[in-house]
Amino acid sequence: MKINATSALVALAAASLTLVACDQRSPSDATRKVDQAVQNAATTTTAAVDKAVVATDDAAITAKVKAAILAEPGLKSLQINVDTKDGTVTLSGIVDNADLRERAKQLASSTAGVKGVVDQLNVKVS
Repeated sequence: MKINATSALVALAAASLTLVACDQRSPSDATRKVDQAVQNAATTTTAAVDKAVVATDDAAITAKVKAAILAEPGLKSLQINVDTKDGTVTLSGIVDNADLRERAKQLASSTAGVKGVVDQLNVKVS
C-alpha cells in the first residue's frame, strides 16, 4: 500500500486531534511534538513562498528596467546589463557619455518596485 503526502497529512492531523481529545487539560508530549512539527512545516513553507515571491519580483523588475532602457533613444541596451536582488538594481556595462549614464540610472530608479540602484556603468573612453 502506498502512502502519499495527503494521506500522511490527514493521518497526522487525525492523530493530533485524537491526542488533544484524550487529554484536554494538559497536552501530552506527543501532542506538543505534533504541534511543533506542524509549526515547523508552516514556517518552512512560508519561508519558501516568500523567497519565491522575492525572486519573481526581482525578475519582473529586471524585465521592466531592461524594457525602459531599450525604449530610451541613445542607450544601447545590449551594452547595459541589469541585475536585481531584493529590489536593488545593479547597472553595469558601457555607455557613450555621462548624460546617458545618468539617464540609465534615472530610468532604473523610477521603475516600480526598485528600492535602490547600484551604478557600475562605465563611460566609453573616446
